[in-house]
Amino acid sequence: MSESKGAVQATRPSRFWEDLEIGEATLSREMTVDLDDMVAYAERYDPQWFHANPDAAKASLFGEVIASGLYSAALWRVLDHEVNGDIAWVCGVAWDDVHWLRAVRAGDRLQAHSEILSKRPSSSRPGVGLAVLAHALTNQDGARVFEFRSTNLVYRREPPA
Repeated sequence: MSESKGAVQATRPSRFWEDLEIGEATLSREMTVDLDDMVAYAERYDPQWFHANPDAAKASLFGEVIASGLYSAALWRVLDHEVNGDIAWVCGVAWDDVHWLRAVRAGDRLQAHSEILSKRPSSSRPGVGLAVLAHALTNQDGARVFEFRSTNLVYRREPPA
């Protein structure tokens, strides 16, 4: 993750629920997975030996250290925010059908994909709508390494009268 240390967004997002189009898709830039960052994350948040110890990981099923699934999700979040950070998110409310499909390794080049699957106004909060998105993280071979669906609350430009 050495290419981006997570910039803070200083302005209010410009795209509201009304601006989202079903079928709209995004594709992030490519990010190269850094071994030192991957191991540092594992040492702090997921210290299993095959994530945190490159020497010991040689004896694992994978033959080398691999990224924690949570680290893969964190990398997805960085990349996705770069392409969807202009949306006026309130919060996420659910992740469904979460799958880690392939191991992520140092040197892999990852990209985040998203597609808006559906949207509807909130029945209980007039100032927001719901949007369901499909997300994927792919490697340099185009293979999906992580995927899920998210349900999110998004601010509306103007609540209905």
